[in-house]
Amino acid sequence: MSKGPGLFSDFGKKAKDLLTRDYISDHKLSVSTYSESGVALTTSSLKKGGYTSGDVIGQYIYKNTSADVKFDTESNISLNLTVTDIVPSSKTIANLKYPNYDSGKLEFQYFHPHASVAAAVGLNQAPPIDFSVTLGTPTFALGVEAGYETSSRKLVKYTAGITVTQPESCSSIILGDKGDTIKSSYIRYFDQLKKSAAVAEFTRKLSTNENTFTVGGSYALDHLTLVKVKLNNHGTLGTVLQHEVMGKSVVTMSSEFDTKALDNIPRFGVSLALRP
Repeated sequence: MSKGPGLFSDFGKKAKDLLTRDYISDHKLSVSTYSESGVALTTSSLKKGGYTSGDVIGQYIYKNTSADVKFDTESNISLNLTVTDIVPSSKTIANLKYPNYDSGKLEFQYFHPHASVAAAVGLNQAPPIDFSVTLGTPTFALGVEAGYETSSRKLVKYTAGITVTQPESCSSIILGDKGDTIKSSYIRYFDQLKKSAAVAEFTRKLSTNENTFTVGGSYALDHLTLVKVKLNNHGTLGTVLQHEVMGKSVVTMSSEFDTKALDNIPRFGVSLALRP
């Protein structure tokens, strides 16, 4: 792939991932196995309240093709097939689901040193169409995204954004929801491995004058242990403690508190990912 500005969907993704990834409120157990032939198998179970669900995910990688198949306890089956370089510097992704066929889609991505294009079409009789274009460099990029609904012949979404990426930081501003929402984010890294970082995200909805401001960060206590924390202006405090044990196996403990209602019971989550 050409090293260019990346996709529009990547704008603000690093900050969002730091503020959302690993923050769990349930009990989850996953077991993963890998083979030298490119086959990976992951079995997961999730306990939420008094309800337990599970899924099995299989992945196979061969040369420029990868296939992911997922089965869950609700009898849903999904298949993701990804092929790179059908056209040089491109990626083609097919997503199929059973029994909900209408939610499947076909996506094509093209990467250029100074631009990227992504187009996705739904696999149904009146398919929705999404299209995005990004122009710039790996350091500075501008992008737009639009969604068209063929059933109503209407433009259902349009979004624009700008992002600036440096080795130690990344910032972005996105105007979305047809111009009704402004979201800005900034993330700063403090080590080469990017495990210790600080992040801030601000969202304003113009039609309601509603603001959401979230700050957070991560800190590597050592090469095996990571601590994360986040707090928003609504008083919600989230914490994560993640520790690597037995090779690449990881145990994650997460909690969420409402600092404006300390009488409420905090939410706790535990995840254990076992990998050989």
